[in-house]
Amino acid sequence: MQYFTDTDMGLDIGLVNLAVESAFADHGRGLVQMPPKLYITLPSGDFRTMPAYLPSLGIAGVKIVNVHPDNPSRGLPTVMALTVILDIATGQPVAVINATRLTDMRTGAAGAVAAKYLAPKKEIVLGVIGTGKQAEAQVAAISRELKIQSLKVWSRNPDHVRKFADRFMEYPCLSVPIEKACDCDVLVTTTPSRSPIVRNEWIREGTHINAIGADAPGKEELDPAILRRAQVFVDDPAQAVHSGEINVPISQGMYREADLAGTLGEVVIGKKKRASRDTITVFDSTGLAIQDLAIAKIAMQHGRTYELPFL
Repeated sequence: MQYFTDTDMGLDIGLVNLAVESAFADHGRGLVQMPPKLYITLPSGDFRTMPAYLPSLGIAGVKIVNVHPDNPSRGLPTVMALTVILDIATGQPVAVINATRLTDMRTGAAGAVAAKYLAPKKEIVLGVIGTGKQAEAQVAAISRELKIQSLKVWSRNPDHVRKFADRFMEYPCLSVPIEKACDCDVLVTTTPSRSPIVRNEWIREGTHINAIGADAPGKEELDPAILRRAQVFVDDPAQAVHSGEINVPISQGMYREADLAGTLGEVVIGKKKRASRDTITVFDSTGLAIQDLAIAKIAMQHGRTYELPFL
């Protein structure tokens, strides 16, 4: 059995985007096995288990991923992950993958695929709310699919915006109030908020929103009125209802699962699409295990490995 470390080194973001797009297409066609992720609540965070089988790539496995918001104060990442790959014929574990950075990359790729198909145009002003690893991954991945004219960035900490701008010096990058960040073509929200921070009146017609931060019950970043104005596409309905951007509005009777426009997989295969140029679209991203398998397949071809005994 092999242990893969430094799995993000040398991975081409464009190739990752393509692999994740293909996985969404398989999902849209019903060609995958993937139950909703399972959450275990801990005193200061949670961890999730995410099994899947992706027949088109001949790969099966499970990811274990935690979310502990206070970890940075301990010198640890908020999110850490490990993926175990199984031999399809025997079920024997064949690889263990350090998936911490891969989790950022595959989430960025999902946002890039959504923006590719749902953005109102190909040259965009990109608004970014939050400046952590997920925000960085979104910008890096989206830049491979759309031409970014400029970035409008908001964070509660101005120092974080300056560091973020240093990371993306190839683009004009403005530190702006949160309502100005929403004045854009594509908006990315990547905060752990448990109450709406993006107001309905700040979102103009035609905007596409990647709602990334809400990934557990009780989290939400968008005013529910935005959802009622928009076409909302999810990665997976069951996961979105349980723990995505729509979870709180649904639990409070302000939104219905029946109001969903479809899944990103259905958009990729052409079954669903943006209704018009002036339509507001939202991609509610919760993170799918098939994304993890798609990027694991690439990482296993590039990461440094160590042999582990298997008994």
